[in-house]
Amino acid sequence: MQELGNAINESLSDSDRIAAAIGEIKRAGYDVFLVLEATIGFNKREEGEESDDVDGVEIEAPPETTRRKVGKIKLTSQDHKFLRALKISIDEEAR
Repeated sequence: MQELGNAINESLSDSDRIAAAIGEIKRAGYDVFLVLEATIGFNKREEGEESDDVDGVEIEAPPETTRRKVGKIKLTSQDHKFLRALKISIDEEAR
């Protein structure tokens, strides 16, 4: 995690575009300070679970509406856990 933070900080520090924008602000007579916040989450995969564990779910509108089929979305096991936590169920037949 520390290495990721260092890589992000280094990429921002080395950015000519960021340096130019800060230079313009300073030339306009302002002091500049930059604070960025990043939230990085980690979830340990369960035993036997693959990193690209993705399900395709096809969603379509009910026949009585004039809406067209939305298409396919890909849900990971983490997506399924999140939706269950919100008490949202996915129609298993559409999977």
